[in-house]
Amino acid sequence: MILVTGGAGFIGSHTVRALTEAGQECVLLQRRTPQIPAHLADLPIHVVQADVADLDALLAVGRQYPITGIVHLAVAVPWSVSDTGPIEATGAALEAFLNIIRAARAWSVRRVVTASTIGVYGFASEGALTEDMPIPFGHFHAIPTFKKITELLAGHLAEVTDVGIVNARISGTWGPGGHLPDPFFAAPSLAHAAAQRSEPDLSGLITPPHAEDALDLLYVKDTGRALALLQLAEKLHHSTYNVASGRATSNADVATAITSIEPDFHLDIPSGGDHPVSWLDITRLREDTGFHPRYDTAAAAADYITWLRAGNQR
Repeated sequence: MILVTGGAGFIGSHTVRALTEAGQECVLLQRRTPQIPAHLADLPIHVVQADVADLDALLAVGRQYPITGIVHLAVAVPWSVSDTGPIEATGAALEAFLNIIRAARAWSVRRVVTASTIGVYGFASEGALTEDMPIPFGHFHAIPTFKKITELLAGHLAEVTDVGIVNARISGTWGPGGHLPDPFFAAPSLAHAAAQRSEPDLSGLITPPHAEDALDLLYVKDTGRALALLQLAEKLHHSTYNVASGRATSNADVATAITSIEPDFHLDIPSGGDHPVSWLDITRLREDTGFHPRYDTAAAAADYITWLRAGNQR
């Protein structure tokens, strides 16, 4: 039985679906409600209301269910510091990660898969990014900064405990249930505009986009399946894996894919930009789990737009 934190969320819900399709029972840890989320109501899952920051409540889950694996996707970055202050919020976020490892050790869990991010590589490199390349340790955003810290902690804790900890460096992910706007890339906003037959609103991006701006984009159904494969693989030879498509996808590529579905769609953003083009090498993931993306850009755009036009909101 696999415990999934953040299992009702964007990537988490698709991971839960992939795990159940692989024959696994899942337990979702939810902070706000004990109810099964409506978008997962068709699955044979269990829900426990508890906060990962509450060790006693977390350990109680293992007394109720025979947990054999953990996929830790709950947001554990100190976003909000208004109530407790930045130092306390950071400490609580770190404690939440440590609680997952404490619980895994108490339950004799074989493997914890924890979410990291493409952002740990920074944005100055060009070409294929491999897991063993040096990563920059300068701070530029809370998410990659915190993920670098937890990756280092994971390496230490895996060495001094009997818990296998796998860092999944997840690439730009889009699709049903995703963020709108996503502050880092335009694809979700473009899909929404096409579904509504309206002009794209790209004002929510951190930096103004260009047609040639590219990122390793992975459709969320593939992301969830890759994470499930990492959890269920009989043997893994590494502690860090890129979860990605293995290719760079530009805004122009997304627009071209959308135009094949919605011929009147037009992307009116400037050419240019000086961002280096890079992508995540997925050799490790492919060799150790057999993962291959099932959705190229055209298939992803078609599936996402169909989902949106069916009355879904994100």
